[in-house]
Amino acid sequence: MAVTIEEALKYIYENATAKSLKILPIEQVLGYVLAEDIVASHNLPPYDNSAMDGYAVKVDDAGKEVMVTHTIFAGDNSNEELKGGFAIKIMTGAKIPFGCDCIVPIEDICLYEGGIILPENLKKARHIRLCGEDIKSGTTLLKKGQSLHAHHITLLTSQGISHVKVYKKPKVAVFASGSELKMHFESVESYQLYNTNSPTFFARANELGCEVDFIGTANDSLKEIHEHIKSALDCDLIITSGGVSVGDADFTKEAFGAFGYEIFFDKIEIKPGKPTTFGRIKDTLVLNLPGNPLAAALNFELFGKSIILALSGDTAKYISTIQTKMAVDYPIKSGRRSLIPGFFDGKEFTPHKNFAPGMISPLAISNAYIIVEDSCEILKKESLVKIIPTRFNFNSKEVVDLVNRA
Repeated sequence: MAVTIEEALKYIYENATAKSLKILPIEQVLGYVLAEDIVASHNLPPYDNSAMDGYAVKVDDAGKEVMVTHTIFAGDNSNEELKGGFAIKIMTGAKIPFGCDCIVPIEDICLYEGGIILPENLKKARHIRLCGEDIKSGTTLLKKGQSLHAHHITLLTSQGISHVKVYKKPKVAVFASGSELKMHFESVESYQLYNTNSPTFFARANELGCEVDFIGTANDSLKEIHEHIKSALDCDLIITSGGVSVGDADFTKEAFGAFGYEIFFDKIEIKPGKPTTFGRIKDTLVLNLPGNPLAAALNFELFGKSIILALSGDTAKYISTIQTKMAVDYPIKSGRRSLIPGFFDGKEFTPHKNFAPGMISPLAISNAYIIVEDSCEILKKESLVKIIPTRFNFNSKEVVDLVNRA
């Protein structure tokens, strides 16, 4: 019996979890997911410092002539005290001297022989970066389950953190089955096709931060598919395409069964891609996708990506949507929930005009897709739709309703 999209995703989230950890230097953690909370051990700034090149002064000296004694540079360890009637020239980032009320920028003063004339409108703490105003010691800076980006590295370095604990990236094995398929580096006959699915899955899994083993193509025989499966069982996830429908030469599910394949579902109420199958061999998850390239790619975006996000340890593991408007009227053949590829230009979504499960060109043109309810017969121009991007990640910490309803 076919499961719904929601049921399929529930099976995925229940069975795909992050497991292994490792410690890495911060120079190598981009794209990894934190396996620990990061707590600030230092205030930032660590001391009151000047936000401007200017003069350290007292508010009571507003409008007066004051003597300038010397200059404090950034990095100077100055412990002196500023007294009334005097000013100290100070550079950006330099430690504020004791007794200083504010900083007057260089362009706001008037020079006179032996000193400077201060403006009338002096305010306490103006142009002073106060100790801890950015980060206070003891504050949680990053939480377990966050994917690390460049600006997170800024936070880590501000605290002198050199290494962090992260989840290992999911290890994925990719192969296809089908005697008609040839790899892109082989010659094809008129009755054969290039295997486009495996390179696509390999590239997308890499884009999603996985370590990927590319195993290639298996002919339609149990022996050869068994060899490919054996080569992949050290991975967290095996992704295959082809051989999962009901044809005489569809051996994939039978081949996996010899290894104790526990199937969670083998059909989904979805178009295209109904024969998508998800299961497990011991600790290795298995996603069998259809052989048709467009069906396989779209179902990878929905189900393969969900598995990878769950394996990564990211708390934002749920695919999310962006709400936008339809650019055109779009009639739909009702009866089954549909995945429809298209292009989002930042303002509107335009469904691809002509696509079928066996095509590949719509994939290169599209940068998003929508899921449409089975009862929906038309999406009107200007109506609101929820798109799911494929060219960048837009994820959520909570389960999101992905389906567009009539």
